[in-house]
Amino acid sequence: MKCLLSLAALSAALSQVSGHYIFLQLSLGSQKFKQYEHIRYNTNYNSPVTSLSSNDLRCNVGGNTGSNTTTVDVKAGEAFTFTSDTAVYHQGPISLYMSKAPGAASDYAGDGPWFKIYDWGPTFAGGQASWPLRSTYQYNIPKCIPDGEYLLRIQSLAIHNPGGVPQFYVSCAQVKVSGGGNASPSPTAMIPGAFKATDPGYTANIYNNFNSYTVPGPKVDQTSSPAEPRDWLD
Repeated sequence: MKCLLSLAALSAALSQVSGHYIFLQLSLGSQKFKQYEHIRYNTNYNSPVTSLSSNDLRCNVGGNTGSNTTTVDVKAGEAFTFTSDTAVYHQGPISLYMSKAPGAASDYAGDGPWFKIYDWGPTFAGGQASWPLRSTYQYNIPKCIPDGEYLLRIQSLAIHNPGGVPQFYVSCAQVKVSGGGNASPSPTAMIPGAFKATDPGYTANIYNNFNSYTVPGPKVDQTSSPAEPRDWLD
């Protein structure tokens, strides 16, 4: 009986973990890189980060160093795509952030300021809300940011369980931007610190009187290129 209970518990745990997702693939234009090529490895498989005070919010558990990750050259204004192993299915916003490294991105822990370049939030129509749940998210490197090496971060904030702890699914790519400008991205925020337990977008009940939503974190940086994201599934 003990063996059967242990197997059942193990099965339930594996089922819960396999039901999550991780952004593990980067593309530039039509070029799709291998899994974790230019994306920092994490050590928690596809599990979320749930602590608002943890440094793991930056680039996931185990992702605060990029010494084993290559950095890819990108042009300012160039299109990039993050792809997840399983289509995102937890309801909540998707956000893109960048943070400029003082030197090499591979040596940067992400402990400097971050700026947001895009949000995918809900669409409200006919009394219903729909979220951008898919496996690919594309946008463009801002055209006017200074040249240099950056962490490029994608974040899925899962708020599908009101009353429970929201879940952050995050990954960071390492990029070297060229052909940019001299704009100073604004506003910026520190991670952790950008998200508060009292943020309406963090505590929202998406099943009860849900007719408006504000994505947590700083507003989108005003220097970001006004590109239209492409909404498709692989």
